[in-house]
Amino acid sequence: MKREPYPSDLADEQWALIEPMITAWKQERVARSATGDPGSCDLREVANAIFYQNRTGCQWRYLPHDFPAWSAVFYYFGLWREGGLDQRIQELLRCQVRERARRLEDPSLVIIDTQSVRAAAGVPKTTAGLDANKKVSGRKRGLAVDVLGLVIGVVLAASAHDNAAGTALLDQAAERCGMRLEKALVDQGFKDEVLIHGALLDIDVEVVRRNPEDQGKGFVPQPKRWIVEQVNGTLMLHRRLAREYDHRPDTSASRVYWASIANMARRLTAPAPTWRDTLGLAA
Repeated sequence: MKREPYPSDLADEQWALIEPMITAWKQERVARSATGDPGSCDLREVANAIFYQNRTGCQWRYLPHDFPAWSAVFYYFGLWREGGLDQRIQELLRCQVRERARRLEDPSLVIIDTQSVRAAAGVPKTTAGLDANKKVSGRKRGLAVDVLGLVIGVVLAASAHDNAAGTALLDQAAERCGMRLEKALVDQGFKDEVLIHGALLDIDVEVVRRNPEDQGKGFVPQPKRWIVEQVNGTLMLHRRLAREYDHRPDTSASRVYWASIANMARRLTAPAPTWRDTLGLAA
């Protein structure tokens, strides 16, 4: 019997965006299997369960019973994380979103920032730490995004300085964007180590400083640099990312990729507004 859909479920056109890569992964795995058994688990429902958990923040054992067994969802989530399938899907959709916006696949500029996220009680102390500056016990989540707010790189670290996250994000961005990447914007929390590392990668790292005239005005959006702050806020809509619940940092990074996949799938399938719609919104 077909179940009632959840708001986080993939629509048919959204599933069509990621289904070829999941099917190719399954075929490759079956070809390497000794028995050749493809299994009976519906991988679309597995993906829907991952999106549901990401959006609602529930525990594995609290997944609704009309999804596949939680142990099966957990099993495939781990396989896709270890095999990098989540990252490959995210990169494919990122290129499609950029092409739809009439841009080249890889950006020439990225914006880098870190955010301290509180850890839940069950997170091991070996994978968490203390941000002495912000007095936050948890993990530091670093993001590299382009000017469209699309995730380029993700780094999870325990009580690491911004420099460590910044150099790792520069490495990821250089690997995924290739020779096209020319510039990176960072805030004043990143020091000379990041600038020197960027120079070694032939990337111009610019520290965006606050305007002295804005002193005492509270939060003032800075051109382009604010985009990464917006992405951090959007990720918080996925409740599993509002706090660090996962024991492993790479699991948390995988959840960022799945959240990004969900956001980009909606962007690719949402109807583009016409000039009449734009006039109506302006009015």
